[in-house]
Parts: sequence; structure tokens; C-alpha cells
Amino acid sequence: MYKRLELHNHTTESDSSLSCKELLEIMEADRVDAFAITDHNTISGHSIIKKLLDNGDYKTKCIYGMEYTTYYGHILCLNLPVYVPWDSIDFFKPELLFNAARAKGALVGIAHPFSFGAPFAKGCRFEMKVKDFSAVDFIEVFNNPEPLHEVNEKGLIWWEELILDGKRLAATCGMDLHGHWDMGNQYATFIEGEEAGDVEAELSHAIKDGKTWVSKGTLLICEYSKEENYIKLRLFDAKKPGFIYSEDGRYIISLRGKNGLITKEISENEEVILSLDDLQGEDIIIPKLYIKDTDIENLVCVSPVVRL
Repeated sequence: MYKRLELHNHTTESDSSLSCKELLEIMEADRVDAFAITDHNTISGHSIIKKLLDNGDYKTKCIYGMEYTTYYGHILCLNLPVYVPWDSIDFFKPELLFNAARAKGALVGIAHPFSFGAPFAKGCRFEMKVKDFSAVDFIEVFNNPEPLHEVNEKGLIWWEELILDGKRLAATCGMDLHGHWDMGNQYATFIEGEEAGDVEAELSHAIKDGKTWVSKGTLLICEYSKEENYIKLRLFDAKKPGFIYSEDGRYIISLRGKNGLITKEISENEEVILSLDDLQGEDIIIPKLYIKDTDIENLVCVSPVVRL
């Protein structure tokens, strides 16, 4: 099965108007499989959420994390079991903090890298100088409340450039929830998992393997075989509340590689099969799904990177 995750959320333990209980109930009502609590510079909400889950009859699960909020950028940590001090923060060596959090079992990512910084929101833009991207697990390519072109499009393009340069980084997204906001037709992160599976372990495997989908509701599934020389593409309806489907059931697939872009049409009940020879010698492919055309306003899904 595919699980919908909301990986960036805040409570009154930091700067949100939502109590831990309200956040939990919002996620439950919107049929979220699992959500992350990522308050700014504190894990005080972890024990509150755990108690609520222990005492209540909730289906949604929690992923425990934190958002390091510095003057040089925000660092999102998921599966963070304990508070890791950030006195090691260094503008020129952010890997020191990345590795300290990862040593405790956390997944470490860069949140909203192109968010507006000073003088509007000092520290929101990621300005630290990363020299070793192997110390980073993921990049938040869509932060739903942020402006599409000025922030999110730049984040997506940056991630794609790093991928095509050979870096191994998962793509995620988040609501960055601070209040009772509408999550309909917004991007969520999807992973594969089992119905009764350990979602934190499943998330760790998905991010480490680069098997995450960033989607508004329909997933583009890619299967390929070097031996049989094909790549097969199909659609999966994740039934995310509020998703706006294509009116005619038609979508556009784009496959971006180092040498350019290949596009194909696909319908809701169709498979598209390409020979690997059709990919013009590409060894890294970034599959995406659109409605109508390939303008970013019509982007539905960013699929896991295909490495041939």
C-alpha cells in the first residue's frame, strides 16, 4: 500500500496556534496515515503526542522530529528520538549538525531552501554552505504555503540539478502547518508500506532508497527492467481528500535526464511502456506527472528517481 505522510507541522509547543491534540485530530480527520511533529528547536510535544495516541483510538501515526531554526536556514529532522544540541552549528560546516542528528538515528533534510530571508524572515532561506551532500537525506522541494515560483519552483529545480549531478537525495514536501489550514489539493509525501507496518522504519527505508513521491493525489508509478529493456509507467489514485483530477482523465508524463526531456500522454487506466533505448542513453531519470501541460502550475506528482 501507499501511505500519505504530512512531514512538516508545528504546535503550541513552538509557534503554532494548534495544540498537540488539535494537530492530531486534524490529521485523523483528513485521513493522513502518519504525520510528523516538527516544532522549532524543541521536542517537548513528543511526550504529549505519545500520551494522546496511547489513550485514544486513533488510526493516524506520528513521526517524531524537530525543525532546527537558525539564522542561516531551517533543518528538518525526522525520526529524531532525543534532543540533539545545536551548539555545533556552523555556517560553513552544517555537516557537523547533520551528522550529530544522524548519529542518533534521525533523517536530516533542508526545509524550504529558497524561502524569503532577511529582511522579511531572517533565517528562513537556507544559506549554509554544504560541501558533502552525502550528509543530507532529503530536500523539502515543496513547502505548500510558500510562493510557487519564487520559492518552491527554485527548490524543485535545485533538487533536480543535484540529482542529475549524481547526488542521492529524496524529495519531500510539507504543509508547515501552524493553524487550521486547508490541505486539499496540496502536496503530500507518499511512501510504500504495510498496513500495520512501522511507519518510522518505512520512512527511513523510503528516504534512504529515494523511494518517495511528492504528489497532490495521483501517483506516477515507474517500473523498469534492464534485462527486459523496458520502463513501464502507470497511475495510482491515492484518494487524497481535495485533489482536483484531470477533467478528461488525461495526464502528461515528463522524464527529465541530463540530455533533455521526454514527454508522453497517459490516461487513468493506461500503461505506457518505453524501451530503455527510447531514453537516449540516460542513466538518471526524474519522472513527473502533469495535468494539461508541463508548466509548474499543473504539476501533480514528482516520482522517485529512476537510476538505470
